[in-house]
Amino acid sequence: MRRKNEPRPNRMSNTQTMPPSSFLPGTAIEIRNPALRRGRIRFALFDFDGTLSLIREGWQQVMVPMMVEILRDTPHAEDAGQIELAVREFVATLTGKQTIYQMIQLCEEIEKRGGLPREPLWYKKLYLQRLWERIRSRIDALERGAADPDEMMVPGARALLEALRERGVRLFLASGTDLSDVKREAQLLRLSGYFEGGIYGALDDYKNFSKAMVVDRIVREHGLKGEEFVAFGDGYVEIENVKAVEGIAVGAATDEARRQGVDEWKRQRLIRAGADLIVPDFREWRALVAYLFDE
Repeated sequence: MRRKNEPRPNRMSNTQTMPPSSFLPGTAIEIRNPALRRGRIRFALFDFDGTLSLIREGWQQVMVPMMVEILRDTPHAEDAGQIELAVREFVATLTGKQTIYQMIQLCEEIEKRGGLPREPLWYKKLYLQRLWERIRSRIDALERGAADPDEMMVPGARALLEALRERGVRLFLASGTDLSDVKREAQLLRLSGYFEGGIYGALDDYKNFSKAMVVDRIVREHGLKGEEFVAFGDGYVEIENVKAVEGIAVGAATDEARRQGVDEWKRQRLIRAGADLIVPDFREWRALVAYLFDE
């Protein structure tokens, strides 16, 4: 169920034919929109989890089972398989938004099945407790210097940031993860210094932050035309937000567990969200940057 005043997901039914794509010669860079106006990028927005950072790899395997468990305990619950399909759908659609929105949706799903939900923040805290059990060893290894930060990032991410910065692009980071956690994890990955434009994340007062707000502010304050702005992300939200201002959207369809290859589930959703380009990761950053800058 969509909350009032929330953007409607840009979905494409399974019966519709997706536009054909091509690949940049000799690469795995998929071109979904060959009509892009290239060579004018001045500002770039990055999502964090799944686009740059892999510290939270597997978060869906924490959130989805938790929600299925909760919904199975409602008075009018369907079988576990049906519930899981429903949960996966809304979790995917809301990926990139603040985590609280997924918990708000969970509360609505509980009510639809005759249950009486707790406050969304209660479910968010429960989820974060369970997620911490999955990622605490990764955080600890980074803090002790026992892990190479680049091994907990999407391959090629640092080189891409370096290349964009060298071309004078101003970089911003915006995440649906709590701001304090984003800043901490970006620091552990030695990424904080790249984002001169600022690092943004979820707030307790969730209505005062969204990626759309960040995008609109960047475009408005700097008087940008669409082709001067690019966003990199692995979820619906940042892709839809940048396309809403006619910017360039690069979808990262990374298989996070293997750190290589395309996650087809991600790819399909990025296409439906309107991504102009799809990449498996940033190993081919040179070709990607050359294409974006029309070099």
